[in-house]
Amino acid sequence: MAIVLTLAEWSELVLLQVEQSPAVHHRLLIARLEDVSQGRTDRLMVLMPPGSAKSTYVSMLFPAWWLAQHPRHALIMACHTDSLASHFGRRTRALVQEFGATLGYSLATDERAAHRWRTKDGGEYFSAGIRGPIAGRRADLAIIDDPVKSWAEADSPTSRQHAWDWYRSDLLPRLKPRGRVVMVMTRWHQDDLGGRILDNETGWTVLNLPALATANDPLGRHEGDALWPDWEDAASLHRKKAAMGERAFAALFQQDPRPLAGGLFITERIALCDVPPVDTDCIRAWDLAATLPTPGRDPDWTVGLRLERDRDGRYIVTDLQRLRGTPGEVESAITATARMDGAAVAIALPKDPGQAGNAQVDYLTRRLAGYRVAATPETGAKITRAGPVAAQVEAGNLRLLRGAWNHTFLEELRDFPHGSKDDQVDALSRAFMSLIAKGTATHRVQVSMFSR
Repeated sequence: MAIVLTLAEWSELVLLQVEQSPAVHHRLLIARLEDVSQGRTDRLMVLMPPGSAKSTYVSMLFPAWWLAQHPRHALIMACHTDSLASHFGRRTRALVQEFGATLGYSLATDERAAHRWRTKDGGEYFSAGIRGPIAGRRADLAIIDDPVKSWAEADSPTSRQHAWDWYRSDLLPRLKPRGRVVMVMTRWHQDDLGGRILDNETGWTVLNLPALATANDPLGRHEGDALWPDWEDAASLHRKKAAMGERAFAALFQQDPRPLAGGLFITERIALCDVPPVDTDCIRAWDLAATLPTPGRDPDWTVGLRLERDRDGRYIVTDLQRLRGTPGEVESAITATARMDGAAVAIALPKDPGQAGNAQVDYLTRRLAGYRVAATPETGAKITRAGPVAAQVEAGNLRLLRGAWNHTFLEELRDFPHGSKDDQVDALSRAFMSLIAKGTATHRVQVSMFSR
């Protein structure tokens, strides 16, 4: 008869074979994983630095033990690559083969693949990379381990969006009712998969254990204490910090990803609001692009940003339209957005130099008959044009109405002027300067009236 083990007992038994035992932070992790098994939480995010043995517990010991506690459950393991997923599958299967009598179950006799195997009791294990197929699979438990494999991938907006789309469209639909998710990772970027999930979902339990303790440490460490001093002490970590640089160490070891230094916009000072403002001055500014995406090219976007200013002089971005399309599709988007906004919202268009720019603006102005349209040329460098509104951001005077467009907008502002795209920044700069000009013109009219 099998011995019923807690996850802590199971971990101690396996590690005893290699003369090791769980450290203090491992015991806290074990407790959180047992909460998942008991149904006390159904979403757990584990954030720990490299070398903390987080994958040993979450991705090898825990799945083998889980199938003893839930004999007929199906489990999906997902990693940044198929090879890493197969590694975890192979190691977990080896644990089942070696300790099957203790766990109380064994593998089905016909199972050989590292990434896909079954137990005699009906349990199922399947592992795949994030880019690998999981269609047709169902899961009571999904484990995501290290969805990001490199700095290049973390800094790529395309790769980050791919991971988010995979999570929403591939993984989540595979969960059975009351299915549970455990994510274990090292943070790389403010908008990596872990960051995107925390920005868009509620109900997650987060176990965040930086390499060097900060205030209110979950383990009760003093600030600056090492997470696992028997493995790497504080002095060694500080030497590593000096070699790696502040940004890399803050992300990978402290779970505190930061934007590239030198950015113009301090996006941490932009607050989100849930209620649209009332009694405001309002303008919709457009930044126009005319090139369609083709293989191997990443053209600019057409962006229409609606900016409002309340009576206290605060600015709120309340909507953002962003598309790539033909000139006809861009024109249709501009006119449809004008109808959505209504005639009270002024429209600001850029006027490119030359005859073609004048013709485009004249045509769009005719199409927008009945709306207040102002077209002005772009003057000065982009960073110079963005300076005035960046000052408002630094003063905490810009907010965003919560919406699906928030993260791409903030990401572009955060990376400006180092990022690959600046269309949303240009639209924001134009909207802000147009509102300023509109306010100045109104003030002049009032002064003129009072001087009569």
